[in-house]
Amino acid sequence: MKELLLVLPRLARMIASLLVEPSVPRAAKVALAAVAVYLASPVDLIPDFIPFLGYLDDLLLVAVIVDGLVNYLDRSLLLRYWPGEAASLDATAAIARRLAQWVPRRIKLRIFSGRRT
Repeated sequence: MKELLLVLPRLARMIASLLVEPSVPRAAKVALAAVAVYLASPVDLIPDFIPFLGYLDDLLLVAVIVDGLVNYLDRSLLLRYWPGEAASLDATAAIARRLAQWVPRRIKLRIFSGRRT
């Protein structure tokens, strides 16, 4: 859990940078903006005051976005904006991939395609 908390500032910095990067496709920018708004919003699918479960929806959403970015964007672009070593991005991506497996594939595809499947 401690390692995940240390990754959050890196992810936030990378997401902010990717939002203004001209080469990032519009669908990815929409997904990044939506996750930023959702995480900042006090309204959640599972309220945060419920121990452990309250943060599960946030964690899964971030995992889906990170997994999608790794699969959708060029690695060199991600490494340009990742504030750390390539190995730490790979470790974060591996954790995100494992967590994102809990989310149905059609939902993940919908997030980055920008259309209904």
